Amino acid sequence: MVPVPVDKRQQLRRLLPLIALALVLPGCLASGRGEPAIFQIPRDGSVVELDEGNFEAAVAAVDYLFVDFHAPWCGHCKRLAPQLDEAAPVLAALSPPIVVAKVNAEKYKKLGSKYGVDGFPTLMLFDHGVPTEYTGSRKAGLLIESLKKLVAPHVSVLESDSAIKSFVQEAGADFPLFIGFGVDESSIAEYGARYKKKAWFSIAKDFSEDMMAVYDFDKIPALVSLNTKYNEQSVFYGPFEGTFLDDFIRQSLLPITVPINAETLKMLKDDDRKVVLTVLEDEFDETSTQLIKVLRSAANANHDLVFGYVGVKQWEEFTEPFHDSKTSQLPKMMVWDKNEEYEVVEGSENLQEGDHGSQISRFLEGYRAGRTAKKLVGGRTPTLLGVNALYILLFLVAVLIVLMFFSGQGEEDRQPTRAHQE
Repeated sequence: MVPVPVDKRQQLRRLLPLIALALVLPGCLASGRGEPAIFQIPRDGSVVELDEGNFEAAVAAVDYLFVDFHAPWCGHCKRLAPQLDEAAPVLAALSPPIVVAKVNAEKYKKLGSKYGVDGFPTLMLFDHGVPTEYTGSRKAGLLIESLKKLVAPHVSVLESDSAIKSFVQEAGADFPLFIGFGVDESSIAEYGARYKKKAWFSIAKDFSEDMMAVYDFDKIPALVSLNTKYNEQSVFYGPFEGTFLDDFIRQSLLPITVPINAETLKMLKDDDRKVVLTVLEDEFDETSTQLIKVLRSAANANHDLVFGYVGVKQWEEFTEPFHDSKTSQLPKMMVWDKNEEYEVVEGSENLQEGDHGSQISRFLEGYRAGRTAKKLVGGRTPTLLGVNALYILLFLVAVLIVLMFFSGQGEEDRQPTRAHQE
């Protein structure tokens, strides 16, 4: 055998990595030519379990994917699970369908980190692959309505009377809806996008006189506002520019007279008007029912104010800061800034038996004339949860105890510092 010169050996050593790569590369390329993972949508509409192996395939295969990033130890997650099980088959039957999935983000930390999960449960809607965090209701019924709203077009185009009827029926009663009869789509497209999470928007291109009678308008263009939940309807004839249209839509997002509860307080948060607040003994007794009808008439004539009412019997905790149950006479009216102050009109604070319409008119005249006295809300501010200072203190103490408990756990027991509340 002829010996290989030293310089040749060195050249061979340099070539060995390239030779090895040449041998391995064809095999790698061949294995890479296989079909990518295919995600199969469950036919029974059940909640799908996803992991790091099939998550991206699911996102690519489904137009609308609703994902629950959860952890096994999370109490909120455990309470959410049956709500998702109930909602999943209904959402899967929609057109287009919404597939509900869940990911154990405690186990598959890379997925949680990729999508910014820092608390449990974190809910996300993937709209053609684009994730948006969902923070709405987690109750099955409201969850379904909210997701239906999110995947709907900004403005639906209705071509017939039957299409109008179907649209109203399918929209349900959880959100107000607007139908533009003879209205150009471009006039309301901006509002359809802006208020996508809060209302349904549509335009009717072809309709009969029967629809004009049903929705109580006599000329076009007309924008009809329906708030089915509160059995309210109003019509706007224009002008469809400037602040006029904006004011009508913004004010129609709320019922004409607002029953004060945790849900409507959240809605009021986005409205910059002050609230004419009437505190009643019981919202549902006969006297209060008649008074609320009078308040509705006043609200129709004073759109710069929100008219709200609340019964002590319905939400005593909220009403406490506004009146002394031992000395105050009800019904009682005031103008609340939705913060720490309210104003009472001198001589018109309490409503007496008799002509409520005249008394409310005098109250509004006195308020606009500035004959008011400002007061603090009982030294406390009603919050969206209606808690007073004592409950806040107890809550903070509970949080402190929980933090002290977790701070003493080992590394394996550490949990995320934020939990998504109901």
